Parts: sequence; C-alpha cells; structure tokens
Amino acid sequence: MTLPLTYAPEAARALEAGEPVVALESTIITHGMPWPQNLEMAQTVEAEIRAAGAIPATIAVLNGTLHIGLTEAELTHLAHAQDVAKLSRADLPVCIAQGSTGATTVAATMIGAHLAGIDVFATGGIGGVHRGAEHSFDVSADLRELAETTVTVVAAGAKAILDLPKTWEMLETLGVPVIAVGQDVLPAFWSRRSEHPAPLRLDSAAEIASAHLMRRAMGLPGGQLVANPIPETDEIPAEDLAPVIEQALSEAEAQGIAAKAVTPFLLGKIFELTEGRSLTANIALVLNNARLAAAIAIEMAKQR
Repeated sequence: MTLPLTYAPEAARALEAGEPVVALESTIITHGMPWPQNLEMAQTVEAEIRAAGAIPATIAVLNGTLHIGLTEAELTHLAHAQDVAKLSRADLPVCIAQGSTGATTVAATMIGAHLAGIDVFATGGIGGVHRGAEHSFDVSADLRELAETTVTVVAAGAKAILDLPKTWEMLETLGVPVIAVGQDVLPAFWSRRSEHPAPLRLDSAAEIASAHLMRRAMGLPGGQLVANPIPETDEIPAEDLAPVIEQALSEAEAQGIAAKAVTPFLLGKIFELTEGRSLTANIALVLNNARLAAAIAIEMAKQR
C-alpha cells in the first residue's frame, strides 16, 4: 500500500535542496483559536519562520492525504473547516484510510515530520500527564512519541494545566532529553519559570542541533524536548495563574469533562478567567518557539 502523502511546493523544494525546514502542527488552528484569529496566527507563525531563514511546513490530513506543508488556499480552508478530527498516533492512520480530514497534535505532527525527513518541529506546549491520572490514567500520547520518533520539539514546556512533576518524571523514565534554554529551571508554558529543575540546559541553537545529530549518530530512538521560556514581556507569572488553573480544573470536574475534551475546555476557561491574557501569551510563546526552531534547523543544515 502506498502512503497518500503530498508536499506543498515550497516544502518540497526546500527538502530536495537540503534547506532548513520547520514542521508545524495544525490542531492549534482547528481547535486552539476561533476564526479569523486562527488563520492570522498560522500565517504569522509561518512568516516568522521564513523571516528567520527557514521554511515552514504545517502538517495536516486533507481528504485522506497527509500534507507536508499547506498552500495559502489549503491553510485558509483548514482554518474555516468545521468538525475537523483531532489526530494523534492512534487516529492518524484511520483518518487517512477513511479519506477524512484531520488536524495533527504534537504526536501526529512528529510522525508526519519524520516521514517527510523534517527534524525540527515548533509548537506551543506538549501534552503530558493530566492531573488525577492516578485514577483516570489520562496521559498524552505526546510523551511516548517523544521517546520513539526522532524529531526535536521546541515548546514552552508542557501545558501548565497538566501535572507537571509527573510529566517530567515520565519523560525521564522514557529516556527523553528535556532541555531548558538559557536557564536552570523548566518553564511552565505561560510562565517563564517553574519550581522544577531542568535536567539539561543548553544555551544556543548550535548546541541543540549538535545534540540531536549526536543522538541520531548513536542510533538512539526518540527525539528531544526543547523547553523554551516565553519572552519575559509576555509571560503570566506562575503565582498569578495557579488559582485560575485550579478554578478551571474544578469546573471541568464538576461538568464531567473528560478525555480529548479536557484540554480545549481548560484553555477556553483560562482564556475567560484571564480576560484574554492567556491567548496573547500563547501567541507570543508560539512565535518565540518558531524563531528558535528555525535557528536550530539552520544549524542542523550547516552541521550535516
């Protein structure tokens, strides 16, 4: 069976020439923001990567075809689309086989990037161990994907709505390098700093690129998580967010929100409770991660 996979012209040219390419997820477009802010954000992130000297490749499944990079028309279509499936490792092959349309989470984007030969992926925050997982066993497939798929993921840490200590512990157990950029503690998504020491610290894109290439040279499976702190001017301090997150979690529990519906509900509630500050910070951290990812991709291209 042949995999139905297609490349946007810009991404195809860059990959053929060995130029730096940065993968981008698509659930942030379909499930993260309303129209037209979702399209504006996607266009801005892609423009930021181009301005930094790399080529963006937003990954999604459209009518059963895995797209590596989207044209402007495809990006607009996806931003407008309704009832788009949210795809992780388990859902991705089924969506393609059924000829459906779906947006890729961190795990599915890593799979698509790896199939296309893209080594670097920029996102907002990864999924992880949900609070109460000792009862629900609700753990994101993103963590296992980081242990299995050789892609460097640039994020502002794990989403702060998660059980962060358990998330970091699981990544350590899975052998995933967790690298803080420029500081000795891990960031916490909307906040620059948390109380969790960074297992590893690297201060430059060149060092991060070297670590990725060395891991590959040693034949070690899995990728790297690069925890990139949100810019100081855009952060919401952790002490300000803590009561907001607790309130959102309490409301989710009271309403019986579960499984894939949890994260969208919590992010929406936090947006409401922070009067939009969380969305502003989210956009800022995604752009910041895109810039770093572009720099890492450029360094990888040089070092090869």
